Amino acid sequence: MAAIALLGLAACGDTVPEQALLGGGAGAVTGAVVGGSVVTGAAVGAAGNVIYCQAYPGRC
Repeated sequence: MAAIALLGLAACGDTVPEQALLGGGAGAVTGAVVGGSVVTGAAVGAAGNVIYCQAYPGRC
């Protein structure tokens, strides 16, 4: 289950707000699934997805 949630961290999005929203959602779900903080998961997921998509736009 956690592996499926982690795959969501590689979420897409065409704009920075979409990337943050999708990454934040995936991070929140992952945090809930693994018993961690939902808020921290959302923050890490949002930041991680934006950074990844900006660095590798062809992969996102």
